[in-house]
This record gives sequence, structure tokens and C-alpha cells, in this order.
Amino acid sequence: MTGSRSDQPLAALKVVELGHIVAGPTASLILAEFGAQVTKIERPGSGDQARANTHNQGHFVSYNSNKRSVCLELGVPSDKALLLRLLDECDVLIDNFAPGALDRAGLDYETLSARNPRLIHASIKGFLPGLHGDLPLTDEPAQMRGGLAYMTGPNGRPLRAGTSIVDITGAMFAAIGVLVALEDRRRTGVGRKIDVGLFESVVFLVGQHVARASMTGEVPEPLAERGMGRDLGWGIYRTFRTRDDKDIFVAVLSDNHWERFCAEFGLHELRADQSLSTNMGRARQHARLSDITSALMAQLDFKAAVERLNKARLPCAPVNTPLDLLDDAHLASLDFLKTVRSAQGQKARIASLPIASPTWFDFPRGDPPTLGEHTREILAQLASEAGAAAKVRKEPT
Repeated sequence: MTGSRSDQPLAALKVVELGHIVAGPTASLILAEFGAQVTKIERPGSGDQARANTHNQGHFVSYNSNKRSVCLELGVPSDKALLLRLLDECDVLIDNFAPGALDRAGLDYETLSARNPRLIHASIKGFLPGLHGDLPLTDEPAQMRGGLAYMTGPNGRPLRAGTSIVDITGAMFAAIGVLVALEDRRRTGVGRKIDVGLFESVVFLVGQHVARASMTGEVPEPLAERGMGRDLGWGIYRTFRTRDDKDIFVAVLSDNHWERFCAEFGLHELRADQSLSTNMGRARQHARLSDITSALMAQLDFKAAVERLNKARLPCAPVNTPLDLLDDAHLASLDFLKTVRSAQGQKARIASLPIASPTWFDFPRGDPPTLGEHTREILAQLASEAGAAAKVRKEPT
């Protein structure tokens, strides 16, 4: 299905982004994907820090489509005045500046909301307001402080997740907060300030482990040591090596899975073993079942293993690299990876939002804007609006 931006659910929403690198840009991207008019404010000369990182443009091209770029220097009074005029007319401000940066620039929420009471300001910081609310924190140290790195790596070797998971999670919470605040504004007529903390986002992500620790009084063992599947009572839940030296993840998560697994691979004696008839029983024999499954997979080429596991309707997956995903047949069937061009002219494939509905148009991803690409357009628009307002004031009533 095709359509125009005006067909999108958030087409009437005006958003100003004061963001850089991942968290702020991702939050506004989510809104832009549903039609919001996003104006990205960037520093003249260098712009978003991710834009300036010519070594890795993956961050910038992934999270900045369907936006307009305007160059303003907040320390210059005339530029600040232009930003205030934009904020007077917008619905949402999103920022992930350092704590206190906007306050020091005279852009605190009290000042902004006095000018525009309907403004919603989503602010992504290292911590929620509190004891450490004025301290900086970024993705990787947030993973360390919040327990995620501990739970991911082996004992004594904390390991960060292989993506900007905290920034992206914080961005999603910011977008959720904006949507809730919009509904609240529909009832009350006024906006509000929304704070999102990266540290607290990590604590939410590891909440299951925090809850267990609170009940047992014990430090959970990292998942690299014990595996999530075994912890939840699954006897088969890990990667195995096939005959052609490829890795495949195999999961047997229920009694029905177990029945189908045994039937597909002719494991009649195991199927008759009552000690293996339940998840917890299989978990107690995790090592034995791992050895049996390892032997099975070692006899099959990867393609044959996938075909048989799919035939049995069992969860399985290759261990893909990001390069492998470019040729993933399922993603191709969805046109999930959109092609854009970076500011340097390189073609890039970037992921869509993992949300689908037959009543929403699949609006194509646009190329990320060049630095300041829309500055003149926005300034002309502001001048035109100011002229129209002055004309109205002069006309007799």
C-alpha cells in the first residue's frame, strides 16, 4: 500500500529534535516514521556528533531519515530566538543533551512552557531526576552500572551488548511517553515534561534478575555461565554445530515441542523416558540432552537441520552476522531493509520499525538530511508566518 505523509497517523505532529548520536535521534525517528514533521537542530559546521564520525556513518544513516536539518548556534542570541519561535509552534521537543545544558541556555521547561503551554518535552538523560540526576551517563557505562554487562559476560568478564541497546530502549520509552502525554494533552489542553533515564532503562531490562535476587538474596549467575533456557526449565536451548561447521540455535520449550522433536529425529527411547516428560525434568538432564542434540546436529548439514526443525515447528535460528541480514529471505519478503544514501553519497540499507498494520501506509525512508539542508526553508517559513501575523495585527477588527 502506498500513501503520502499526510496519510500517516502523526502527520499533524510538529517535533523539534535537539539530539545527537543515538538516543534523541531514535526517539524522533520513531515519531517521524508515523508521519511527524521532525526538525533536527544541529550545530553549524559539525552537526550531530554521529554525522561528524566519518569512520562509522551507521549511526547517522540509521536514525535520521524523514527529518529536516536546521543549523542554529544556541549561544548566538539571534539563533536562539529562531529556535524559540520554532518551539512556540511545535508540539514536542526531544533532547538528549547533557544534564543542565538546556537550562543553562535559558531553554528550561518552565520558560518554554510559559511561551507554549501545549509543549511536550521528552528529555533523555543518564539518570532520572534524583540523587545522581545531574551526572552524565552514556550507553556502555549504563550497561555496567545497571547489571546488564554482568549478566551478559562470563564470570569476572562483564560484557556490553553488541549494539546501542540502552540508547535505543531509552528512545522507545521517550516515544511512549510522548504518545501518552499527547493523549493527556488532548484531555487537559496542556503539555508536560517527560524524563527518561538510561540507567533506569537498564534496570528495567534486567528487572527479572533484580526480582530473583530480591527473593533469594543471592547474586544471579551470568547468563553466559548458565543460559536463560536452563534457568527457565528448558533442557534444550543453545547453539549447536552442524556437519558443515555452521552454528544453529535450537530450542525445545514445551512438552509439545519435546514430542515433535523426538518424533522428527526418531528418539523413541527418550520419548518413552518419563523422567524427560516435563520441562523441569529435561532441565535436570540438560547436559545429557545437550550431548544428544550435539550429536544429531553434527550429522546434518545446516540446511537439512533447518528444514527438519522447521518441519517439526521447533524454534531454531542461524547465528547471523549483520552482513548476513542483508540477504535474509524473510526480511526481503517484507522489504524491511530500506535503501538510503548517506551524506557522503554511499548507499546504505537501514532497518524499518518492527511494527506493521494493514491500515498504515508503508512510508518510504528518505535519505538523512545534509547538514543544514533545510535552514533557509525554515527561516523563510518563519519570516512568512511573522509577516502574516503582523498583517493580521494591523487589519482593523
